[in-house]
Amino acid sequence: MLNVVIVTDGPYGERAFENIKKNFETEFIELEKPESMFMDEIDIPEEELAKIKDANVLITYTQHPDLTLDLVDLVNKDVDYIIVAAWMGEGFKNQLEVYENVTCPYIMCELEENGNEIFDKFTSKIGKPKIDIQLENGHIVAINVIRSSPCGSTTFVADYLLDKYSRVQDLENLPIEAGLKLQHYPCRAAKMRLFTDEECKKEMASSFHKDAFEKALK
Repeated sequence: MLNVVIVTDGPYGERAFENIKKNFETEFIELEKPESMFMDEIDIPEEELAKIKDANVLITYTQHPDLTLDLVDLVNKDVDYIIVAAWMGEGFKNQLEVYENVTCPYIMCELEENGNEIFDKFTSKIGKPKIDIQLENGHIVAINVIRSSPCGSTTFVADYLLDKYSRVQDLENLPIEAGLKLQHYPCRAAKMRLFTDEECKKEMASSFHKDAFEKALK
C-alpha cells in the first residue's frame, strides 16, 4: 500500500491526516518549529527522519520556510513525491519545484494526476473533488466520493446533499448548493500561505465542488 507521511511544525495537517489515512497507510509527524526566522541547519530526530525517507508521498505543512526547504533538500532523493502544502511566494515555490518530484499547489484540492505513477495513485483518491451520483427514477440514492479534497470537505458536502436531495427530483440547484455548502466547512487552505487572497481560495474550492457535482449529474 502507498505510504504517506504528513509533516507539520504547527496547527495544520491533522485534518488531512484523518482523511488521507482512510485510503492510504499514513503517518503524522510533528516537528519542533524553529524559534528564529533564520536557521543554520534542521534537527530532525533519526526515528522521524527514517519514517519520512521511507514515504512514497511526503506532504509538508511546515510553515517555517528554512525548515521546509531544508527538509525537501534532504529527502527528495528518497521520497517518490513531495507535496508542499504551505509555501510563501513564487520565488520560494520555484526554488522548491526545481526538483521534478516536488509540487507546490496553490490549493490542495486542485491536485490531479500528472503522469507520475506514485503521484497518480495518490491523486486517484485525494485532490480535486470527483463525485459519482446514482439515480433511480430521478431520485438520488447514493453519492459516492471518488476523489476527496485532502481536508475531507467533499464528504461533508456529499453527506449534506444526499440527505437534502434524496427525496427531491428537481436537482437543478444541487451543484450551486454544493459550492455554497463548502463555505460552511472550516477550510484552512487560505491560512497556510502569507500574502494570499483568502476569499479567492474559498471561491476556488467552492468552484471545484460545484463543478464536480455538476459533472456527476450529466
